[in-house]
Amino acid sequence: MAMTAFAPAITRSRELLANKKAEVVLKLVPELTADKQESRKYFAKFVSALGVLTLLFLLFINTLLAQDAFTLSHLRTEAKQVSDEREAIARKIDGLSSPEKLAQAAIDLGMKPATSSTYLTINNTSTAPEMIKHG
Repeated sequence: MAMTAFAPAITRSRELLANKKAEVVLKLVPELTADKQESRKYFAKFVSALGVLTLLFLLFINTLLAQDAFTLSHLRTEAKQVSDEREAIARKIDGLSSPEKLAQAAIDLGMKPATSSTYLTINNTSTAPEMIKHG
């Protein structure tokens, strides 16, 4: 008798316990009103727009860096060409300023080779330099 008499109370207490659990679980999750849902939508839209703008900005920077890389490559090629031209001009000058070429150019201009050497000696004791002729 004891157990059957308590059956309605046990089922009623189980229902109360289930209702209490549901209330506790619902208290953990905040109630979402329409305003809060709209503000979350705006926040999500803002974050998405900010992400898209960031990606576009990074794409723009990457494009500028790639363009600068092409410019740098072109300038390096141009610098190499200028260096090669400078070396060619230096070789040409060295060839034209060799002693043999200078002697031939002097002869072509009508100059004659010296038959005797003359040296200028400056003594510290005298005021006039001396000319010493060898040859």
